Amino acid sequence: MLIEILFLVPAILFAISIHEFAHGAMAYGLGDPTPKYQGRLTLNPLAHLDPLGAIMLLVFRFGWAKPVQVNPLYFKDRRKGMMLVAFAGPLANITSAFIFYQIYQIVPPLLPNLTSASIVAIFLEINIAINISLAAFNLLPFPPLDGSKILGGFLPLKYRLSFERLAQFSPVVLILLLWSGIFQKILSPVVNVLYFLIGIR
Repeated sequence: MLIEILFLVPAILFAISIHEFAHGAMAYGLGDPTPKYQGRLTLNPLAHLDPLGAIMLLVFRFGWAKPVQVNPLYFKDRRKGMMLVAFAGPLANITSAFIFYQIYQIVPPLLPNLTSASIVAIFLEINIAINISLAAFNLLPFPPLDGSKILGGFLPLKYRLSFERLAQFSPVVLILLLWSGIFQKILSPVVNVLYFLIGIR
């Protein structure tokens, strides 16, 4: 449907913006001024947009934004700081999906006619799906995704450094997983868990 395509674009821009803003805000809150200096403490999508990542999100329902650069030397606890910064992005998307779902339950039934209720419901459903998809994708433990930084925080230093070196192979691995269909099988359980967490069973 045309209306779904029209709603997809603002949904993607919002999900990307809130995700990267959360990374930057967490880093800034932990003492790192880098995101502020680079203009990333904003919800303006132009500051966060990665064209290829946005197209992937539009077509495949998973993708990425331009990463927020942080300097862990500013953190009192570098390992914990990086884990918190990494988790902030997916958490922002999960929280957004939860809020959209609460609105979905309340607003459409109050609207005066079926057409307007249906349009609003579609808009909210798309925002829920995009935020959940972006969070699920980024929680996967593949470098350089957020999930790898969260997992890396639990690893001893020598293993963490070896794990981070895998980032150079990530694009090839992700393409192979997508081409083989394995990626969807990996992502689907994460998506289902996140839907469950926000109250959708």
